[in-house]
Amino acid sequence: MRSEVIVPLVAYLALVFLLSLYAFRQRAQGNFLQEYFLGNRSMGGFVLAMTITATYISASSFIGGPGAAYKYGLSWVLLSIIQLPAVWLSLGVLGKKFAILARRYNAVTLNDMLLARFGSPLLVWLASVSLLVAFIGAMTVQFVGGARLLETAAGIPYDTGLLIFGISIALYTAFGGFRASVLNDAFQGLVMLLGTAILLVAVVHAAGGMGAAVATLRHIDPALISPSGVDGILSPKFMTSFWILVCFGVIGLPHTAVRCISYRDSKAVHRGMILGTVVIGVLMLGMHLAGALGRAVLPGLNVPDLVVPTLMVQLLLPLLAGIFLAAPLAAIMSTINAQLLQSSATIIKDLYLSLQPKQATNERRLKRISSLVTLVLGLLLLLAAWRPPEMIIWLNLLAFGGMEAVFLWPLVLGLYWERANVAGALSSMITGGASYALLAGFNLQPGGFHPIVLALALSLLAFLAGNRFGRPATIPVSSL
Repeated sequence: MRSEVIVPLVAYLALVFLLSLYAFRQRAQGNFLQEYFLGNRSMGGFVLAMTITATYISASSFIGGPGAAYKYGLSWVLLSIIQLPAVWLSLGVLGKKFAILARRYNAVTLNDMLLARFGSPLLVWLASVSLLVAFIGAMTVQFVGGARLLETAAGIPYDTGLLIFGISIALYTAFGGFRASVLNDAFQGLVMLLGTAILLVAVVHAAGGMGAAVATLRHIDPALISPSGVDGILSPKFMTSFWILVCFGVIGLPHTAVRCISYRDSKAVHRGMILGTVVIGVLMLGMHLAGALGRAVLPGLNVPDLVVPTLMVQLLLPLLAGIFLAAPLAAIMSTINAQLLQSSATIIKDLYLSLQPKQATNERRLKRISSLVTLVLGLLLLLAAWRPPEMIIWLNLLAFGGMEAVFLWPLVLGLYWERANVAGALSSMITGGASYALLAGFNLQPGGFHPIVLALALSLLAFLAGNRFGRPATIPVSSL
């Protein structure tokens, strides 16, 4: 193990636990469910920007994305910038209307919003099961990314790193709740920006400058600097599919959407849109460019996902390596704690309390159960991550697509279409989830598009068709 790298990492984790301790002390100052799962809706603009960005940026952005840029070349850097409007779209489309409805009906989870809008317990149960299945896959990816990073950068064996990483996240999320999550997201967002700048400068310097790096890439394989990338991967259809999957479709991600009901006021959401877009642009460009140019410095890697941790170890001084190691770990931790909290909220608020509504006032029991469920979920994910795949980006995109196919249209049309009803929402969820699972499971790409494109199209058609039947929605849009 590399002690010089581990020391600053331990200091970073200590700061994370201190912030979580502060959040734990704050939990006694309000209604438990509102505080534990939403932080009493008190986020300002800067914290909102950082938490929604940190939640969106994950192991895929710091490990898988740069790994793909290493393999396919500079074209993948261009592709990554497609994600630039993700924060702007999420807060712009959901934003104020979503928050107004959440406050009016005291919603704590995304499924609370669906129940208030459509009035169907069946829809909530279907949404809850879909969310939990997708989150298991998504969080497993993050655990793999964190352990793989510790293995390569700090010399910690994969299994040991997985235990350290997983138990740390499970503990601070379980006892700190949402407030710990967003406070750490703000801190981790700053760490990510610093780490990205350090690595990119080091890579460009090691390659002899941008010009020399590009020349080396051309010598290795001219396709690395072509607009279409290695194997011509960046076709117009692929780029369209990718934009839908990682930008437009982000509106339907539950752990991103819940950030839209937890900010303080209109000023916060406006500032969050601007700051979040700037931060996500810097991080995406910086990390993917470092991955692509890293091929000029380390041309012989067999596992593309190892490019960032390997560059960190070989190019940075031990102290700087330890600081940078905190950056991708921050991205991974912020995504896991958001998804872990949403999974816990789904189990407690949407499932347990729907069966035991009288327990909603038993805050002592809710505190114990919520922390226990969050902790147990985290530990179970350790087992799921014990045998990792070679490239985690594809598993992460698979989980992304599943959530979007289920939630996007019921969420967006539920907010903006007066006549949207439960029959349409149920039809959309079932069709979207089933079609995406079949297409992705059999690796079918009709017309050359990613399965998410057809799945969302079928989901929309199912919503429109199903909406012709059934009773009107419980809460009409005009009442907002």
